[in-house]
Amino acid sequence: MWVEELSNGKFRYAERYLDPLTGKQKKVSVTLDKNTKQMHKLATSILNQKIAEKHLPTERKITLAEVIELYREEQEKTVKASTWKRNYYTCETIKKLLGPDTLLSSLTANYIRTNYLASGKPPGTLNESLIRLKALLRWAYRNEYLGSTECIDRLERFKDIPHVQKIEDKFLEAKEVLMLLDSMTVKQWKDLTAFLVLSGLRFGEAAALQRSDLDMEKRIIKVTKTFDKINNIITLPKTRTSIRNVYMQDELFTHCQYLLSSSYFSSNVVKMNPGNLLFIPQKKKCIDIDVYAAYLKDCSRRTLNREITPHVLRHTHASLLLEQGMNIDAISDRLGHTNSKVTREIYLHVTQKLQEKRNAEIKNIKIFAP
Repeated sequence: MWVEELSNGKFRYAERYLDPLTGKQKKVSVTLDKNTKQMHKLATSILNQKIAEKHLPTERKITLAEVIELYREEQEKTVKASTWKRNYYTCETIKKLLGPDTLLSSLTANYIRTNYLASGKPPGTLNESLIRLKALLRWAYRNEYLGSTECIDRLERFKDIPHVQKIEDKFLEAKEVLMLLDSMTVKQWKDLTAFLVLSGLRFGEAAALQRSDLDMEKRIIKVTKTFDKINNIITLPKTRTSIRNVYMQDELFTHCQYLLSSSYFSSNVVKMNPGNLLFIPQKKKCIDIDVYAAYLKDCSRRTLNREITPHVLRHTHASLLLEQGMNIDAISDRLGHTNSKVTREIYLHVTQKLQEKRNAEIKNIKIFAP
């Protein structure tokens, strides 16, 4: 150890050590007020502790809050902004549940389970947080901040009481769609509702559509982007299968012709649509899902005696195609996913309903009637 007097009258105590990762000499130091035997002993103790810490595996020192910050730094470069923000808030919940200063290496399955249950949060919320926690700990393990994933293997989902929802609540019948549209007095939301039912697009996909995305000659809608309402940006869809061409059947083709004429007027006469979007925004970059969802909920409650969400219109599109006899795999491709539990639930329900209709038609038929 050696001592250097500083210009401010204090003293820097320094020592060299061998870095176990690089094999090179490095230096640690501490600044104290005096240069005395007592200070020498104190400095020696501090420097030895610093050197010892340099040799400790990272997992023994890092806290939950620290690893979350490192995790966020990487995610900011590798995931979409909307995903990053969603994970940000989930990780904030994890810190509150487990304690930000908890050492990562001290986490056990029992500690995690006990703290989660003590929070009083519903099982569904806890399971959502648990999924993100497991992803975080696996990331920490891959990056050598954690020596083992044993506690992850012992963690099971909290038993949730399933939400009993009638399958009928997930889509509308054709007559219900017409009733809903007749009740709508706001032209923009009525046009959007009809478009979502006829196309099966997600709200974000429809909100991000530009006039140029509609190829009227080939009769296709090119779905290549979506609106991220959290960050108020137009971005790429979440999955590769979401990028697709949606064919315009006659009703959708006619409706799109009408929408194009409306958006053309706003773009070239009123100058309200600088992004040349199909659906004209008000204050945000694209139309506001919160405003639309509230309007849709109000109209459906008054007209159908139940509240529906914009996503129900997408399910409605699937159910109406199923009733027309369209193959479920073709519908999945049109919707932009390869597998959908809800679509298959609707398929089974519609199939049963059609079978009951056929049975009713044949019930009173008499083959051997005179």
